[in-house]
Amino acid sequence: MSSIGSAERHDKVLENPDGISRYVLERGLDSGTAYEILSIDIADVDVGRNIGAELQTNQAEADKSIAQAKAEERRAMAVAEEQEKRAALVDAEAQVPMAIAEAFRAGHLGVMDYHRLQNVEADTKMRSSLAGDDDGGS
Repeated sequence: MSSIGSAERHDKVLENPDGISRYVLERGLDSGTAYEILSIDIADVDVGRNIGAELQTNQAEADKSIAQAKAEERRAMAVAEEQEKRAALVDAEAQVPMAIAEAFRAGHLGVMDYHRLQNVEADTKMRSSLAGDDDGGS
């Protein structure tokens, strides 16, 4: 087994099975026993599964799964952040009419100023539509 395990590749053992015999005889594995090994006949060599390659494959798959999970987590965080920013924008846009009403009540905004503001908004929407902007300036 040591001879097979120390080979670079299993192909080498299959090409030259007498290397196993030489290894056994050189090591003197029969010393201290009642038997003497004269020769070794190798009838069959079965190549089992390559556990090292399987472990590397399993590790690569685990690493891939971890990387995919982290990427999905980053994507979900980006989507959540975008939704939070949109919610903040909607909230800010909802406060504009209330601020205009408060400015009217406090006397900081007159009717002519309000009409000028409406004209600027209409002009901005028109320019955005001509430029092909989908959101219409809002």
